[in-house]
Amino acid sequence: MPIEDSVIKIPLKYKGKRLDQALAELYPDYSRSRLQIWIKSGFIKLNNQPPSQRHILQGGEEIQVNIATEPVHNPHQKEPIPLDFIHIDNDIIVLNKPPGLVVHPGAGNQQHTLLNALLYHCPDLEQLPRAGIVQRLDKDTSGIMVIARSLKAHTSLVKQLQKRQITREYQSIVQGVMTAGGKVDAPIGRHPVKRKRMAIVDTGKQAITHYKVLKRFSAHSYIQLQLESGRTHQIRVHMAHIRYPVIGDPVYGGRPKFPKQANPELIEELQRFPRQALHASRLKITHPTLGTEMGWQAPLPADMRHLLALLEQNG
Repeated sequence: MPIEDSVIKIPLKYKGKRLDQALAELYPDYSRSRLQIWIKSGFIKLNNQPPSQRHILQGGEEIQVNIATEPVHNPHQKEPIPLDFIHIDNDIIVLNKPPGLVVHPGAGNQQHTLLNALLYHCPDLEQLPRAGIVQRLDKDTSGIMVIARSLKAHTSLVKQLQKRQITREYQSIVQGVMTAGGKVDAPIGRHPVKRKRMAIVDTGKQAITHYKVLKRFSAHSYIQLQLESGRTHQIRVHMAHIRYPVIGDPVYGGRPKFPKQANPELIEELQRFPRQALHASRLKITHPTLGTEMGWQAPLPADMRHLLALLEQNG
């Protein structure tokens, strides 16, 4: 029976447990926070009465769940912003985010975001937290993202992210010539002084980035990266930490470096590259409903391809 209209009897094994703890086990496709919201909103009843989420069960009680009339409250506008969809089914959306597009509305960015675009193209996302967005890319980072299209998928993708079961690969062009690949294992937290920046700090959260060299140039490297964690600005902070900052990074990149005998076109491109040269190139997940492993790739955008061609010309 679907959760939208279900009646179940609490098994005796849940005697002594809190109601929200038991529901999290009985309805594993939905997060505990979502179930708690439904309890507070009156969509879940215990023996036909509104319960407290901390209610201690005796076993044998009857639980009624009816979320079919859950109100939709989404204050964000729908905007016809073009999106590059890679895959769409009943549970997930996979898309290739362009550089320059903010993912979620925030201070100073209430409109013209990916969320506004998603609500226009897929109005059913109004029913989900953050319109199904479970991960973020920085405004000027391009590439592949997965969006949940159902509550079940939302819960599944969040759990996969928390358990580090989602494979996320990136490609970047950095300053300096790397001799070999490696791993950065350094905790990331708020900068102690510049609060809008992130930094390597002892009190930060664990962050691990793996990287390998795809191509070396005379003063730069084209690299592939894989995340074990998903901290804010992780790749940008880690690469700057090991002194291979991402080209074009306005926060952590520092001044551009030029190869010896670089031609004027390359110098101009390095000086004016409009964003951090960072692209989410590949994503692999376990499909929330099918249970099968699925993966997608997003091709390198034109600005990074052009920069690589200029670096190739200069050796």
